[in-house]
Amino acid sequence: MNPGHDLSPSQKEQTRHGERMFPLKRYITTLSDLCPAVTAHWHEEAELTMITDGACTYHIHLENYEAKTGDILFIPPAELHSITIAPGTGITSATYVFHMDYLDMDSGDICAVKYLNPVSRHALVLPYIIRTDHPVYEKMRQIFCEMEQTQEIKEAGYEMKLKALLLYAIATLIPYRQAENSRPQLEDEHTAKLKLVLEYIGEHYHEELSIGQLAKLCFFSEYHFMRFFKKYTGMSCLEYIKNLRLEKAASRLAQGGQSVLEVSLSCGFANLSYFYREFRKKYGMTPKQFIKEVPTLPFLPEQMYSAGSVSPRSGSRLSSTDISS
Repeated sequence: MNPGHDLSPSQKEQTRHGERMFPLKRYITTLSDLCPAVTAHWHEEAELTMITDGACTYHIHLENYEAKTGDILFIPPAELHSITIAPGTGITSATYVFHMDYLDMDSGDICAVKYLNPVSRHALVLPYIIRTDHPVYEKMRQIFCEMEQTQEIKEAGYEMKLKALLLYAIATLIPYRQAENSRPQLEDEHTAKLKLVLEYIGEHYHEELSIGQLAKLCFFSEYHFMRFFKKYTGMSCLEYIKNLRLEKAASRLAQGGQSVLEVSLSCGFANLSYFYREFRKKYGMTPKQFIKEVPTLPFLPEQMYSAGSVSPRSGSRLSSTDISS
């Protein structure tokens, strides 16, 4: 194993979902008290998700959306989002992550020009969440269930059917789009600033980071920055950095090849005692116990949903099914 390769991510994903010729992949996400969040991130692909059990809060483009069993969510490309659950609760969901190129976004026909490209550029904003009382919920549920059946059976031509179903899903949502340019400019500016900070943290988490240093990236005062960060991520900036460092450490410990001290130092923890204490608080065991328990843990590290935003160590995508296999 390569100890320098992080399976736990931070913000901007680098992982390709599916294959170049078939850029679509299905994932199962499970969150619990042990793994309670998918941290703020974004990627080039879109997502279509159904909550199959439990309840959670999705944070999408600086807004909160309560989701529960049966709800369906559509997240367009490059949209900042995260997921959290309340203590003592949990969720399971199924997600299809796909690149808009799979739907011939660059074909130049009327569908691409009028709908698919604007969706990708956020010029055309579809509903993020489709709850059971939404006018098209039943149709969207049928589409999603047919996708599940299609990917499970994998009959000849299933790739074309999945493509058709995704196009059908987007077409079903288009009549309920927001008006063009309905997003306040300030929201887009805040999203851009938050992305910049998250990306910077992801690149420098192993170094000493200060609130003042990060606030300067946004041209905010430290006080304004701390309020800004917590409002849009649901946690303080220092808590976010600590959690990211712990996720990176868990990933490296699981891969092997480094001592606990080496992992601690390489992930930004200069104090080994503090690292042990915080690691145990987050994962319910010491780093050495974690190494021994890795083969039996229900969230073994494997490069699945991302290498840049979500990790099995943060409790995100705990299992996946590559529908191209």
